[in-house]
Amino acid sequence: MTFVITQNCCTDASCVPVCPVDCIRPVAGDAPTPMLYIDPQTCVDCGACVAECPVGAIYHEDELPAGLTRFRDINAAYFDRAPLAIRNIAPTTVPRAVDRGALRVAIVGTGPAACYAAAELLRTPGVEVTMFDRLPTPFGLIRSGVAPDHQATKEIVSLFEPVLASDRLDCYLNVEVGSDISHAELVEHHHAVIYAVGASGSRELGIPGEHLPGHSAAADFVAWYNGHPDHADHDFDLSTPRVVIIGNGNVALDAARVLVSGADYLSRTDIADHAVRALESSAVREVVLLGRRGAAVAAFSVGELIAIGELPGIDVVVEGEIGARPDDDLDGALKYDLVAEYASRPATPGNRHVVLRFSEAPLELVGGAHVTGLRTTAGNIEAGLVLRSIGYRGAPVAGVPFDDESGRVPNEAGRVLDGAAPVPGVYVAGWIKRGPRGVIGTNRTCAQETVENLMADFAAGRLARTAGGDIGAVLAERGVSAVDWQGWLAIDAAERARGAASDRPRTKLVRVDDLVSAAQG
Repeated sequence: MTFVITQNCCTDASCVPVCPVDCIRPVAGDAPTPMLYIDPQTCVDCGACVAECPVGAIYHEDELPAGLTRFRDINAAYFDRAPLAIRNIAPTTVPRAVDRGALRVAIVGTGPAACYAAAELLRTPGVEVTMFDRLPTPFGLIRSGVAPDHQATKEIVSLFEPVLASDRLDCYLNVEVGSDISHAELVEHHHAVIYAVGASGSRELGIPGEHLPGHSAAADFVAWYNGHPDHADHDFDLSTPRVVIIGNGNVALDAARVLVSGADYLSRTDIADHAVRALESSAVREVVLLGRRGAAVAAFSVGELIAIGELPGIDVVVEGEIGARPDDDLDGALKYDLVAEYASRPATPGNRHVVLRFSEAPLELVGGAHVTGLRTTAGNIEAGLVLRSIGYRGAPVAGVPFDDESGRVPNEAGRVLDGAAPVPGVYVAGWIKRGPRGVIGTNRTCAQETVENLMADFAAGRLARTAGGDIGAVLAERGVSAVDWQGWLAIDAAERARGAASDRPRTKLVRVDDLVSAAQG
């Protein structure tokens, strides 16, 4: 008997070290994959991985829910291609303590990369951490990016809550670095600064008509339905029967799933109230995802592709040339087989459609005062709303080097570079470091690498500066309404209480003023 890792896998790898027979792969140093897998031939059915998984992605094979049963074969297929090999595992050691106050580190951002970095720093007794976020709420894209019907994925915050509650960590939420406090002031008050600010911008298409009303970034749409304060007042026209999404990654699938699922399906989640109201009157019956290449190299994950095919009342329609099935790529072969399976399914009258169109590129958005469609390499598509989902890019931080072409802070293994030289005491982690790729758990090894180099610089005396002063007093003097960890707990309690009245996990507050008021309440 075996346990099976399924769709929600975040690749955090918390499960790997607790397995008594070391049968979970891949591990650090292996070729990365979109998820982890359990070898069914080696698993001893102990369940240690289940207890450790932060997102509830692991099930006993006899208890797999409907819609997840095919992951049993997917786990086995990984080891058919890469048989389990015995590893020599070095014992875990506790870092040597430092004197309290000898190493004080600022982390800008509170998303997964920032939280993993904080957790790694706090493994060393004596290290002190200060975290900053421009929003009154922590956890970054876990709150504002993960789809509302993926509540299990959001449970990964249970790993981060004890970190942010540590007595060696101070939270300053609702504080914008570069406005409320400068980079230079962070450097003055800390021995090192880690920027884990993500990549919130969206790449442009570079085609005619992309500035027409009715065209937006899919990331903005996601932030809108997730209640991000920056996007609460956005207006997306859902009076059109067809929406086109340019791109076919997981963000595109999330947006498509929300558009075709409707208000009834989502009303028991933590989707923003304004999005529920818009979906109640939505006319959208079809969402077309446009991909430049074939199915095997599509950007979506196998798990999300499976999920879109399990939605009630939704047909997955396949159009265009899906390409060839690879022999040497498990992930690509699984995607190809799923798409081929969907292509063979008969349509159900009355169902809404998610259309996967392959080997087709956009050429021009067409329309006058508003988008009316899209011209592509295969013809024209009528649509009253077009979303682009072709990748994120970071934004510059005042006082920190930035590479505009890549949309990242130039760095070497997390050490920020000015030209070829490291900037003493300044580091990056997450998407602003490596670019917008990977899933939540990918940030763990990324942050560990950055912190390892920071600690090496500290041990080598390269962080020799006097860091002092009360940064909280500086912010208070400027009238900044900073929200601390207790303030976030008050927001969390208020949102959960609002949600309980309608059997929802929470009803989000979407205005900064309301969030700050709840924090102070």
